[in-house]
Amino acid sequence: MSKTIAITGASAGIGLATALLFAKNGWTVFAGTRNVERDQAAYGQVANLSWHEMEVTDPASLERTFGEIGQQTGGKLDVLFCNAGFGYLRALGQAPMEEIKDVFDTNVYGVMHTIKSALPLLREAGAAHIIATSSVGGLVGQPFNEVYCASKFAVEGLLESMATYYKPLFNIDITLLEPGAIATNFNQTVLKQIGSTGGILEDEYKTLIDAYIANFSKRASVPQTSESVAEVVLDLVKQEVKPLRVRTSEAAERFVSFKTRNDPTGLEGMLNTRKLHLGL
Repeated sequence: MSKTIAITGASAGIGLATALLFAKNGWTVFAGTRNVERDQAAYGQVANLSWHEMEVTDPASLERTFGEIGQQTGGKLDVLFCNAGFGYLRALGQAPMEEIKDVFDTNVYGVMHTIKSALPLLREAGAAHIIATSSVGGLVGQPFNEVYCASKFAVEGLLESMATYYKPLFNIDITLLEPGAIATNFNQTVLKQIGSTGGILEDEYKTLIDAYIANFSKRASVPQTSESVAEVVLDLVKQEVKPLRVRTSEAAERFVSFKTRNDPTGLEGMLNTRKLHLGL
């Protein structure tokens, strides 16, 4: 049987580009979506690609779907790509707790639910790989992105901690994918979300928020494509030694360079922690 990969948030952007690229390269792809009928109608003709309900905020949905995937694969899964997530642009002082909870439910708890549901299949594979879409915002805090960055910092801490023992215990590699600005609907969705929740408020934050959006648009005038990120993911799974962290573009690398220059892949620090705590 061909290698298998399950991808959450596969209906658009990085997730869709990755699903299509892996299917083209002969992988069996289980693509996660909230709307199976829509995506099956649009991409049902693509060989090696099937669509499955993966609502990352609903553990029962994930457990049911990964149970079905296990039945099709003999109980194994080679790669899990936790890609579902969304952005959020509000100062903490402006943000209702309900909206903050929504960000963490998808970006943090959704990753946890997904890994917990898929872990039995990954362990049975004998050698597997968990990849999660983080962000340069998971390494560097940015103005008015504190809620979003906090969610991605949490994902970074979660997977870095897992990496200290998943490899020696389960032979499962861990990688955090850290893109910068991407040419997808992601950024437009953030601005739409601002509009749907009252727009840019006329308050003490407005002058700086306007400046932030203007500067972001200038810096991201030539954003990275989803397809080029998918190529990074495909190259990543082929590497014999998997990095803990990988930026997906030179712009992303430059953005985080102050924090990463001494340990760009994150492996050195993680392995040191593993040795310190586990003696491995």
